[in-house]
Amino acid sequence: MQHAFEKLLLNKVEIGAAADNWRSRAIPEKLGFQQEGELRDYEFLNGRFLHRVMYGLRREEWTESIK
Repeated sequence: MQHAFEKLLLNKVEIGAAADNWRSRAIPEKLGFQQEGELRDYEFLNGRFLHRVMYGLRREEWTESIK
C-alpha cells in the first residue's frame, strides 16, 4: 500500500474476490478496504457463474489508518 500511494501516487486501489471465497475476501477486509459492490455473474468458472465482490481503499483512508 505504501508503494501504491507514496511512490505511484495512486488515489485508489481496488481488489476483487469471488463472493463465496471468504479466505480471499478476508485479505482486503483486514487491510481496511471498504466493500463497494458486487458484480453478478462476473465470470464463468468450473461450470458455474461466480459473483465478484469489489473492495476499494482511497489514499486518504490509508493515510488516516496509519496515524
